[in-house]
Amino acid sequence: MGCCTGRCSLICLCALQLLSALERQIFDFLGFQWAPILGNFLHIIVVILGLFGTIQYRPRYIMVYTIWTALWVTWNVFIICFYLEVGGLSKDTDLMTFNISVHRSWWREHGPGCVRRVLPPSAHGTMDEYTYVSVTGCVVDFQYLEVIHSAVQILLSLVGFVYACYVISISMEEEDTFDFIGGLDTHSYYQDHVELKPVKPVEISNDIDSEIRLLNLT
Repeated sequence: MGCCTGRCSLICLCALQLLSALERQIFDFLGFQWAPILGNFLHIIVVILGLFGTIQYRPRYIMVYTIWTALWVTWNVFIICFYLEVGGLSKDTDLMTFNISVHRSWWREHGPGCVRRVLPPSAHGTMDEYTYVSVTGCVVDFQYLEVIHSAVQILLSLVGFVYACYVISISMEEEDTFDFIGGLDTHSYYQDHVELKPVKPVEISNDIDSEIRLLNLT
């Protein structure tokens, strides 16, 4: 009963992780944040693997999911430190884009209540170049929105880690119980106590004997 409850809880949690990861992946794509995009992609794959392992009762897949949750927590802690500029990190660098573009978080200019002020392109610029002067009126700054997203991922991963460890422990206990009670010991016990019954000899019918005698007389 406990294993079924743990598995159902882990399945619901994996589904919730998939939804949150997909939501985060969409906004990271809009901001061209290549490092988070790659991390979200790996996270989605491993969560699907853990969901499959939970449904199909594959403890090895759940173990891979458990290891990944620890790595995922570490990655999200780094993102929180990055946007809060802890330890010499700066949110204005191009670290999240692998230094191949100057894009920033999508929430910087599209957060709740944010108003962008833009200047037309300069005389020497092209028609596609715009310089954003300022972003004002934001209810919540973009770095705190990114921190909230990472905090949610950490919370879901920690809960998933606990449930995954519980399901793995219950699965191992059930396997040990099966080997001790219903495994090879019971099979060998059954073989040792099989009753051997003697084979009855085949009786020759009297009709066949009479037919043979008639043939001999003729």
